[in-house]
Amino acid sequence: MALSPSPVVRTAAALSDRLIPIALMSGGLCIGAVFVPYPAIGLLMFAVGGTLAALALFIRVLSGQRDLRHTGLLDTVSTLIRHDASPSFVTDGQAMIIRQNPVADERFDTRAGQGLSRPMREYFANPGAVLKRLSEKAMQDGGGREDVVTRRGHVRLSVRRVDDGVLLWRLDDMAESVVGSIRRGAEGLNLPMLTANATGDILFMNEATRRLLGGRRKTLDAVFKQLPLQSDQDNMLLSTEAPVRVRVFCSPRQNEQMEVFLFPVSEAAARSELPIDSEMLDDLPVAVIKMTDAGELLIANRMARDLLGKGAQPEVNLAHLVEGLGRSVRDWLLEAAEGRNLNKPEVVRARRAETEVFLQITLSRVVGEDQTTLIAVLSDATELKTLEAQFVQSQKMQAIGQLAGGVAHDFNNLLTAISGHCDLLLLRHDHGDQDYGDLVQINQNANRAASLVGQLLAFSRKQNLQPEVLDLRDTLGDLTHLLNRLVGEKIMLSLAHDSALKPMRADKRQLEQVIMNLVVNARDAMQDGGEIRVETEMRQFAEEYRRDRAVIPKGDYVIVKVSDEGVGIAPDKLNKIFEPFFTTKRTGEGTGLGLSTAYGIVKQTGGYIFVDSEVDKGTTFSLVFPAYSQSIPAPVDPPSAEAERRMNKGDGVILLVEDEAPVRAFASRALRMRGYTVLEAENAEDALSLLEDISLKIDVFVTDVIMPGLDGPSWVKRALKQRPDVKVVFVSGYAEDSFAEDQAGIPNSVFLPKPFSLNELTATVATVHDQIH
Repeated sequence: MALSPSPVVRTAAALSDRLIPIALMSGGLCIGAVFVPYPAIGLLMFAVGGTLAALALFIRVLSGQRDLRHTGLLDTVSTLIRHDASPSFVTDGQAMIIRQNPVADERFDTRAGQGLSRPMREYFANPGAVLKRLSEKAMQDGGGREDVVTRRGHVRLSVRRVDDGVLLWRLDDMAESVVGSIRRGAEGLNLPMLTANATGDILFMNEATRRLLGGRRKTLDAVFKQLPLQSDQDNMLLSTEAPVRVRVFCSPRQNEQMEVFLFPVSEAAARSELPIDSEMLDDLPVAVIKMTDAGELLIANRMARDLLGKGAQPEVNLAHLVEGLGRSVRDWLLEAAEGRNLNKPEVVRARRAETEVFLQITLSRVVGEDQTTLIAVLSDATELKTLEAQFVQSQKMQAIGQLAGGVAHDFNNLLTAISGHCDLLLLRHDHGDQDYGDLVQINQNANRAASLVGQLLAFSRKQNLQPEVLDLRDTLGDLTHLLNRLVGEKIMLSLAHDSALKPMRADKRQLEQVIMNLVVNARDAMQDGGEIRVETEMRQFAEEYRRDRAVIPKGDYVIVKVSDEGVGIAPDKLNKIFEPFFTTKRTGEGTGLGLSTAYGIVKQTGGYIFVDSEVDKGTTFSLVFPAYSQSIPAPVDPPSAEAERRMNKGDGVILLVEDEAPVRAFASRALRMRGYTVLEAENAEDALSLLEDISLKIDVFVTDVIMPGLDGPSWVKRALKQRPDVKVVFVSGYAEDSFAEDQAGIPNSVFLPKPFSLNELTATVATVHDQIH
């Protein structure tokens, strides 16, 4: 490989070359000084000449040392990259090639002295810009890399600065598939193999193939006589000496690439020291099965036996090894034997007791004089199937969440009307009235229904949270009495707190619901009694913490653990316990909404929930919440007597916009009873029509968020252009988060979730109205 010196060495050499004539001339001066008649002048000429000669000699020695050090460095780098499986190049600062490793020699028609942009044109549309960008980054930061997805797949070009003006480049194939792993290990195989893309370009061929062909080829038509290639079919290999008959095996295409394995079957192949033997199939890095058209195995190589299990032996039928096709395996094989649905991948499950393995099988056939045989190429599809199941589960959960949110919205409108009119009736009846008890029952059951709707919203993570800063020691302490009543006498409840526990921010009522649900589940898991432990812990993650599919950012976290000594949860059910309506309890003992609701509350709060369980030993649920690091807000003083009076007796003009007639009727009556003047509109368009009267004075807008036509935030923004001082109360059966961005752009607005009571509505309007005065 040619050597090109670095710019520093070239500069030093050029300088020394320019000093050589001066040194020669100085030598002449020294000699001439002897014959000068004046001693002083002769001595001066001798000194000047000697100095220039010494300087030239010093520069030349320095240049030689730099040259030797530079050559030694290049030799060392060349030794390191010689056995690298990826193309590697050593260049100067201008990306001109100085040296390259054998893989680069084989793959690219380049040599020293040429620009690196030449081989990179096969991967990058504009290699010059990429190389310039990476070169500057390497000179400044010491290295860099850039990934590009091309028709050849995903490649990464990386660069490191190894010396002043010397850069080391590496080109990596980043394809994350079995094809990539095969290629990396294929160079050491005695079995000829190559990799080709969909257009017939050869991307890689191992040493055995190059030896068989007599050199490297770039396209399939330069290698095979018959195209397109058919798996398990004979073909003629166009060798430089003489055509060679080979049996071709093709792997399923992945990332538009195909691995081709060659089994020489001729005398020429035998002379080339590549004969077929019974163990060669086992060396094939692709799972291959040969079987009859009825499915009886004739040959299964080592990789196929690893995937199918120990039962993959000759004369065993494939139907006894796989299942889950959706139809008869025998019918599928007969169709392939007749030439239908060939080369079409099918996903099946291996009948293995120890683990669950999914396989992707592609069939091809070989028609002989006596019988038709089938060739099956297998690949492990377990990870793909797992990702598919996770995606389906995610879609299912999202669909149920949307359904729950929609149902909850409609129920909240009904419950607002029911509980609101019940409040109006209660105002007209005293405790001694015979109807008073019935009205109280209606009101209580309406509140229970609202709680159930809240569970649906909690599951779909669309509930309205009222977060506050909590000290879990106080929160759990207040909850202890109720928890002891829930667990009963046979079970002991113990609490333990970390003394260094920091506060957290959450909805206290919802958090209590989560803890209660976990404690009740722990109680039900210990029919014979035991101990339930509720523990708090402070933990700091110095870096990202990964568990299951969750990634917890670094920081301080408050952890609550609820542990029991119960029956535990079977491993195959652990990944289902947070699904809605999934329960291990008997019919009538549970709805299956408890843990899904807890999951929704924890996630909406910004936390994480994990479960550890062992059958017959117990279960531990861990709740992880971010610690609250800001200053704790001062407690809000209760309303004064004067404020209470203003809430019960108001004045002002309210514009009420609500498309649900029963809700509008209740809200307008409630506000009028408190002394407000109420204007009603059933949609946004009617409200804007009323506001066209400039003389009409409005103090507060009370509007639903979701309505036919214009929604609440849209019409309010239009109205506030002419009336910027009007306060706004948004009401909705959906969560506040669903329109938080719209509300953030509307000044002087508050949110009141449905269902709301008479007192909640009037108190909210009074508070907003008082802000005006």
